[in-house]
Amino acid sequence: QVQLQESGPGLVKPSQTLSLTCTVSGGSITTNYYYWSWIRQPPGKGLEWIGSIAYSGSTYYSPSLKSRTSISRDTSKNQFTLQLSSGTPEGTAVYYCARGGYSVGEYDYWGQGTQVTVSS
Repeated sequence: QVQLQESGPGLVKPSQTLSLTCTVSGGSITTNYYYWSWIRQPPGKGLEWIGSIAYSGSTYYSPSLKSRTSISRDTSKNQFTLQLSSGTPEGTAVYYCARGGYSVGEYDYWGQGTQVTVSS
């Protein structure tokens, strides 16, 4: 079975870049035809897709966040990472990594989520 685990700092300043890592076990991030996504949920709000990296290494980002988002991967460690410049408290949320299949918005495996707070 596939397992995903988020890791990274729980508190970041607005001037700092939010950086999270998702470690995947039980499946390779290069396996056709899955994609690997970052999703967040601010307090009291719904889920927001941030971006994804596909099995091929291609990246896709939410238009509203693209200018300050970067997703990369380390295939030797079976990990993918998120870097997001969070200049406002809007970045405060629970962040999840998840595996997506062929259908858009369909995720079969999720990490447990990690709380990130953006504060001065």
